[in-house]
Amino acid sequence: MCGITGALEPHYIYPIIIRVGGWPHKIKAGFLPGIAKMGYGVLGQVGFFDLFVVKFDYKKEEIELKEKK
Repeated sequence: MCGITGALEPHYIYPIIIRVGGWPHKIKAGFLPGIAKMGYGVLGQVGFFDLFVVKFDYKKEEIELKEKK
């Protein structure tokens, strides 16, 4: 997988269930072993973020998700 740096990174994809607004969503989540030394990040968008309108407010440390209609 290539990320924002353009470098190939080993990654692992696992099926998981997350809860958003009390509702379960089955997704495939990607994990990078070395991402902690770079901070936090989100791998990919398809399969979760493409299902919602997403608003990030870094100053307030909030993420708002609205289901696409």
